[in-house]
Amino acid sequence: MSKRLKAMGQSKYQNGFQINTHEESLKVPYTWKKPQLVFVNSMSDLFHPEVPLDFIQRVFQVMQDNPKHRFQLLTKRPEMVAEYSPLLDWPANVWMGVSVEDERVVHRIDALRQTSAFIKFLSLKPLIGPLPNLNLQGIDCVIAGGESGTKARPIQASWVKDIRDQCYAAGMPFFFKQWGGTNKKKNGRVLDGKTYDEIPV
Repeated sequence: MSKRLKAMGQSKYQNGFQINTHEESLKVPYTWKKPQLVFVNSMSDLFHPEVPLDFIQRVFQVMQDNPKHRFQLLTKRPEMVAEYSPLLDWPANVWMGVSVEDERVVHRIDALRQTSAFIKFLSLKPLIGPLPNLNLQGIDCVIAGGESGTKARPIQASWVKDIRDQCYAAGMPFFFKQWGGTNKKKNGRVLDGKTYDEIPV
């Protein structure tokens, strides 16, 4: 995706996957009149060690200044979020999530719990292994989904159903995004005859 956007001449992708901060983009949310759902850094990680703390703080200021929008942050570095958490002003419209693909990285959930985010969510996608006995204490929502693309690793329905059941046992919203695969649209997102679109109120 990054190479394709670079070839198309998109200015933000001319340095490939080097860390870049785009100061001009911080002005954009102020121009939106209707409430938006914003996936911040969809192709990057705001909490990469090379992203300056002062830039992260400016991003948080923008989110705080625009309470009508909902901002979703997703990281694979929750230990950085926990470290910076006391230095950030956490508005209620910011959802902080962590990626957990299989049992090898469940420790990320503990780090997420150490942050001051109002809404903490798990992104269990691409789900590439079972996740039994999840500790969901302090977590507000779980989003699960399979990997997509030509080399997508398969997802098992039993993994998804077990995660759903764990969420319901904990009284927690469950969102199933997709089965994934080489044709994610064709495979859809129906689980046991229904779709799951639950989010925190």
